[in-house]
Amino acid sequence: MTAFRISEAAELLGVSADTVRRWVDAGRLAAVRDGYGHRVIEGVDLAGFARSQAGEQEERSEHSSARNRLRGIVTAVAKDTVMAQVDIQAGPFRMVSLMSREAVDELDLQVGSIAVAVIKSTTVVVEKPR
Repeated sequence: MTAFRISEAAELLGVSADTVRRWVDAGRLAAVRDGYGHRVIEGVDLAGFARSQAGEQEERSEHSSARNRLRGIVTAVAKDTVMAQVDIQAGPFRMVSLMSREAVDELDLQVGSIAVAVIKSTTVVVEKPR
């Protein structure tokens, strides 16, 4: 069974290790001691917690078939006369969207704005790190 150190869990959840420690101390996230006495979080417990957190923070329009949403901050906006490129940093992930300039102007997307990248794709490549 996979177990994650506090720092690894924090990285996966996109929060600080101190935040994960507070969640463990408060009983919101289960942790056990490993053979060295360090607190670790079982993979199944971490996955369940991550899913519950995503449900709490999810912002959706009333009707949408898209399920993949990453909330982040706009870090760059490049516009020309017709098109625009918007960069969003969502935790450790950089999302780049190409859209019409009109859409950027209507959404008032500016560096420092909060935005949600909504991804709908027929192909998702899954890799397992070494």
